[in-house]
Amino acid sequence: MQRRNKASNVGLLLLLSQIYQVGLNRIPPVTLVTLAINIFLFIQPLKRLDETCISVNECLYMKDWHRLYLSPFHHADDWHLYFNMVSLLWKGINLESKLGSAWFGYIIALFSLLVGVLYMILEIALAELLDNPMYKLSCAVGFSGVLFALKVLNNYYHPGGTSRIMGILVPNKYACWLELIAIHLLNPGSSFAGHLAGILVGLMYTKGPLKTIMEACAGQRNSYSSGGFSYSGNPYYTSRDYNVYTDGLNEEEQFERAMRNSLNDRGGSSRNYNAERRPYGFWFPPEGPSVEELQRQRLNRYERQ
Repeated sequence: MQRRNKASNVGLLLLLSQIYQVGLNRIPPVTLVTLAINIFLFIQPLKRLDETCISVNECLYMKDWHRLYLSPFHHADDWHLYFNMVSLLWKGINLESKLGSAWFGYIIALFSLLVGVLYMILEIALAELLDNPMYKLSCAVGFSGVLFALKVLNNYYHPGGTSRIMGILVPNKYACWLELIAIHLLNPGSSFAGHLAGILVGLMYTKGPLKTIMEACAGQRNSYSSGGFSYSGNPYYTSRDYNVYTDGLNEEEQFERAMRNSLNDRGGSSRNYNAERRPYGFWFPPEGPSVEELQRQRLNRYERQ
């Protein structure tokens, strides 16, 4: 338990330090509130992880619908929170300044639910296609599904540029697909369906009817710079400023560093790492000889935060 608390202090303090370096007055309001909610629920979770994670079995079959809005805002550990929130910080600064605070808040709220719904649909499809009901028991938490959707939007509204993923230089418009594969290869236990759900929700907005439906439901067309959807305040940090406190690393390089730091912090082997590090969220393996012990240790550590 002490090592878990030590890890939490390191990741959380590092995240707070980076937020401080950006400056609270330079972070758009919806992005700041979303950061605050995620950090608060990491420090003081509403429920245990096994009661907030989303799965087909618990959410759909057991009718525990509150998991739809709880799961995105709970994180398994400090590095999970750190990487997701640093990514949110950069995407929020870029997108909220482009779309306006009200519309960006609308996107965050709706995407958080849609990613969960699509995640369950994909898990049902995998269970049927592969004839493996265990997919319906996979349970996940974390904001990275929403972040994948925001990555698609960011590449849409800020086209061009390249990203380096696992040493491969690719155009940003394809980066999310390579990152999807890279994360799954680096950590096979991560939720492929959760990340894919985020990408698909982003595409539904940029290429499909989702944006039009959202505008219709809002009762007006989002003009991005119109008074109702704009945020006036101090200028936001640019990508160049962001590099100052990320050591010039892009998101993928930060992910690889976070993985290495987490391994060093725990002092664990790659085998133990694969059992516990989940970039999309906390995943309860449906079966296995050490599942109950793993869950008990995880939940005990979590309850003592």
